[in-house]
Amino acid sequence: MKPSTFRLFAFAMLVLGASTMSSCTSVKPWERGHLADYLMRPDRDPLTGSISEHMWFTREAFAGGRGVGGGGCGCN
Repeated sequence: MKPSTFRLFAFAMLVLGASTMSSCTSVKPWERGHLADYLMRPDRDPLTGSISEHMWFTREAFAGGRGVGGGGCGCN
């Protein structure tokens, strides 16, 4: 790879990285109602959370299984 090509590639990666990291934005007051909606809550369905946590504990031996037996093999 020629030095000029490498510099162009490095500059393109720098610009891409900078644009990715600066993607934060402020939320307008009239948009906050959508974010505060019940459907936007990740814990709105307790059964989904329990099933997901059980799956992670039994398959991956994930810490915090909340008293679920087993560990790693999927056989509890």
